[in-house]
Amino acid sequence: MRTIAALAAALVANTLSISPARGVDEITLRRDDGPLHVTGRVLVTAEDGGLLLETASGALHLIEPADLVRRASNERPFEPLAADALAKQVLSELPAGFDAHRTAHYVVCYNTSRAYAQWCGGVFERLYAAFTNFWSRREFELRSPEFPLVAIVFADQQQYGEYTRRELKDAAAMLGYYNLKTNRMALVDLTGVTRLRSPRERSGSAAEINLLLSRPAAERSVATIVHEATHQIAFNTGLATRLADIPLWSSEGLAMYFETPDLTSGKGWRTIGAVNTVRLEQFREYLARRPADALKALIEDDRRFRDPQLAQDAYAEAWALTYFLVRQRWDQYAAYTRTLAAKGPLVWDTPAERIDDFERAFGDLTAIDADFVRQIQKLR
Repeated sequence: MRTIAALAAALVANTLSISPARGVDEITLRRDDGPLHVTGRVLVTAEDGGLLLETASGALHLIEPADLVRRASNERPFEPLAADALAKQVLSELPAGFDAHRTAHYVVCYNTSRAYAQWCGGVFERLYAAFTNFWSRREFELRSPEFPLVAIVFADQQQYGEYTRRELKDAAAMLGYYNLKTNRMALVDLTGVTRLRSPRERSGSAAEINLLLSRPAAERSVATIVHEATHQIAFNTGLATRLADIPLWSSEGLAMYFETPDLTSGKGWRTIGAVNTVRLEQFREYLARRPADALKALIEDDRRFRDPQLAQDAYAEAWALTYFLVRQRWDQYAAYTRTLAAKGPLVWDTPAERIDDFERAFGDLTAIDADFVRQIQKLR
């Protein structure tokens, strides 16, 4: 099966048009194991007939012309699945033993304890409220998610690994991830991670779960879940469009800005914008060997994030840059974020265009870099 990037590249090689998506398309695709029928709205059409289709569950399908057997359109309005219907669909795709827990914005499908699913739902809802309040207080308008936000929680790493291998090559090594194509998070029950608890410890009640995951040893694990949940919220509230060319420094930097867990407050999320000490320490260590063109390389493409030898430094720098811009250049950062939010799917900018977007918002790259490093060095 070809990767999302390869399929996207095949469509992008042709002229694209953004479809008005007024009705519903019923499409039959050619697959090795037999025809696949999908229904939804067409978001993008390539000159050669390739399509980007969004289903009522919020999943995206990149369709190449060679795979398209039949397409029938109608004027029936596109209607996203409601929470109960979406929960039923997700459960039908999972092995036996899963159940669903619903909150105001989330459908949490799980085969671990109900208490843990409820704990996840509570954390997600507090994060959602904090995220949307953060932007609304700064007069940045977000939209309500069109689809319920789905999280699939596995009882242990073996089951999680079996699921993730079908979706992402290296996801089994992580504790959770957000999939841009399916619009779902997949997570493992952190209370079952051996290094976080001794064999005698129980984690049955919400209080016990919170106590266990509030420990320093669990901080990075919980931060991973919060990080991925932030991605999901951002891509569902209009801050970014899935499969658009959103620079990784921006999307990852924002997720790291929010990722510091806040498990002590049941009513809010007080740690937004707190200094991320893990990322700060890494960035300080990197400064001694940071090349002169580091900021340009971070912005103009995403290669540093995809290189295992460079990724850790890239993530640290993305957090530091985001922290600096949010704290010191908010109006410019908001304008830049609006520029990114307006980008449509499957259209990739050149390195020069990425730099131009950045400099139009923030000014000369060299001057910004000097101020950025100077301000971050003052943090304690």
